[in-house]
Amino acid sequence: MMQGTVKFFNETKGFGFITPSDSSSDIFVHVSGLVDEIRENDKVEYEVERGKKGLNAVNVTVID
Repeated sequence: MMQGTVKFFNETKGFGFITPSDSSSDIFVHVSGLVDEIRENDKVEYEVERGKKGLNAVNVTVID
């Protein structure tokens, strides 16, 4: 599992971006990939899958 911080999440549109802890490029997250509800600046743990347009965060959970 990777870790990062929620950079942006639009609840209305159901998507956002996570900044990985290792400082690589931001990763797209869709509401369908969430286990927990997320907000900007939440610390999260997630897995990465390759989607049609690049990497997507899936199985996203909030960590303390």
